[in-house]
Formats: sequence, structure tokens, C-alpha cells
Amino acid sequence: MIPIPSKIEGLENELYQFELQLKELNYVIGGNWDYDHGYFDYKIDDEIGYQFLRVPFQAVDGQLDSHGTKVKLGRPFLLSHKYQIGVDDDHDSNIGNFSASFNQFQEPQDPDAQFPQKYVDLGKALVQELEAVLIPS
Repeated sequence: MIPIPSKIEGLENELYQFELQLKELNYVIGGNWDYDHGYFDYKIDDEIGYQFLRVPFQAVDGQLDSHGTKVKLGRPFLLSHKYQIGVDDDHDSNIGNFSASFNQFQEPQDPDAQFPQKYVDLGKALVQELEAVLIPS
């Protein structure tokens, strides 16, 4: 993980408004959100896993699944997930079909893998783009 200090840290707005602005820049809300926090993800590449620019956000008024929830942005960071290739050997042979339908993905081989240096400058440029879009001039 490589943190990138930014002027967007601490910005507050309705989650919906941030989502509208960032969707136009190809960000999505990552699937690992909870009721009080989540992440906007920009997929940089999928070289030997996935490389993302991730922008964390925290609910400051309401829960993320509620209309009008206000959130505060955190420090963006670059993140690389390296996934296992092949069959997951660390499985429970007693798992049922119902549970398997929710737990069908393997654990990352290295959830905090080394981030490719060649994308660090791109990540910094993406953060500058976020500042230009999110911070009123």
C-alpha cells in the first residue's frame, strides 16, 4: 500500500454526489464497503492480480445504505491484490451449496502485494485529477 497525501482528504459531501462525480472518472464503489465506511476504486491494471487507486470514505451522517448519507474522504492510496492461481486448497469440504454461493472467491495470495513502481506516477496523476474535479476553484 502506498498512501498519496491529497487536498481531497477531509472533503465532505453526500455519498451520492461523490459517486456521480467519480463515476464519470471510472471509479466504482468497491464491494468491500460496510455501513459506516467504504472505498471508491479506480482499477489501474490487472497485472498479476489487480492494481487500484483507492479512496476511502467514512460516513459522518447516516449509514451508507441510507438516502442522503454524508461522507468524508480519507487519504487515497495505491493498492495491489495478488490472487492465487488454481484451486483453493484451503477449503472446507463440509461447506454447503448455500454457503458456497456467497463464499465462492479465493482469498488473496497477498492482499498487500508489492505495487508495481511503473504505476506510482500514474496514481499520483489520478489523485491530481481528483483534486481538480472535487475541489471547487
